[in-house]
Amino acid sequence: MPVEVILPKVDMDMATGRISKWFFGNDASVKKGDVLFEIETDKAAMEIDAPASGILRNITGQEGVDIPVGAAVAWIYEEGEADTSVPASQPADVPVAPSTAVSDKTVPSQPLALSVTKPAGDKVRATPLARRLASDTGIDLSVVEGSGPHGRITRSDIYNHRRNGKSIEPSGEVDPQGATSATSPPVDDQVRKLFPEGSYDVLAHTNMRRTIARRLVEAKSTVPHFYLTLDCNIDALLGLRAELNSAAPVVDGKPEFKLSVNDMVIKAYAMALRKVPDANVSWTDEGLLKHRHADIGVAVSVPGGLITPIVRSAEIKTLSAISAEMKDLGARAKAGKLKAEEYQGGTGAVSNLGMFGIREFAAIVNPPHATILAVGSGERRPIMVGDEVKGATMMTVTLSTDHRAVDGALGADLLGTFRSYIERPVLMLA
Repeated sequence: MPVEVILPKVDMDMATGRISKWFFGNDASVKKGDVLFEIETDKAAMEIDAPASGILRNITGQEGVDIPVGAAVAWIYEEGEADTSVPASQPADVPVAPSTAVSDKTVPSQPLALSVTKPAGDKVRATPLARRLASDTGIDLSVVEGSGPHGRITRSDIYNHRRNGKSIEPSGEVDPQGATSATSPPVDDQVRKLFPEGSYDVLAHTNMRRTIARRLVEAKSTVPHFYLTLDCNIDALLGLRAELNSAAPVVDGKPEFKLSVNDMVIKAYAMALRKVPDANVSWTDEGLLKHRHADIGVAVSVPGGLITPIVRSAEIKTLSAISAEMKDLGARAKAGKLKAEEYQGGTGAVSNLGMFGIREFAAIVNPPHATILAVGSGERRPIMVGDEVKGATMMTVTLSTDHRAVDGALGADLLGTFRSYIERPVLMLA
């Protein structure tokens, strides 16, 4: 019996993935553990191993095509086992556009679940809620693309499905004229009609951009945000940073470390969360998760979007350790080589746009974080010291919080504690 090779779920937010490269072609001999193909998820590139040894056949998962999680992309046959299925219509090393055609022959297991119209006699996979919503809104499930395992149709698939130009909204109500309501965003055709044809180019969304859009809409729509802003004097921090960098041991002609302001911000924020533990939490409907360590997500810009690798237990790590870890995480994030556990979770986050000259901004809380610290640039400003006006290097920071978990006074305590570490940075060395 041939072994099915499926597109695995390597990220908790992953609904589809793209095969960026096959390392073997049809009829190739493979061993269990060989790297069969590379998946391009919304955050990283992951290598997928062969689940068995044998002959690779019937490669249906084409490169560069969105494939639902759990869909079969190939089969591995034992040596000498007869191939009773239809060979793949395209070689695996030739990217093809998604097709709406499917073979009428059988394959050893579930066929690849692409966007297709299912034959009327086939059993449609759908959740009970999806079936009820489809029935209530008059949608034929056989023409809905499922994003769940093995192409199973979910509630969100029903919401996203358009029938005759009408959008099905979560309330189950459809505008009888086929137009979106005043509170709904315009559909694609309505947006395009606002601009002359030929005056724009259409750039296909990447998996990363789709996920960023979905998660931030969910976060901004479901998390009650509030914001706290204050200024930090970073002259002492800049002095300590210069002193520590000049004292760094030299190995092979290079300093062993070179601290950045961001490294020190990560450490200060982690120590503040440890000192104000009631703010080091995550919201769940059942109860608050009160964390024992401060795992800090750090926003890193990557081609096509951003990703937030996590510095685990940052409150107990040295500044040089945080610096080395961030250099490694940042480089691998840009190369798409992070492991899922390196960017999932976290108890708080830091987003720093100071290097771009941004003085002040507010970031969006991304659950399971309950807080995110937006850091602006350091700049010389006049400040009052007693009755005198003096110059100082000031940095504006804004704390965004999930008001369900962190109230105003608690957020103020957290932000004030952060400032105390920034303005007296020697405390971070204790």
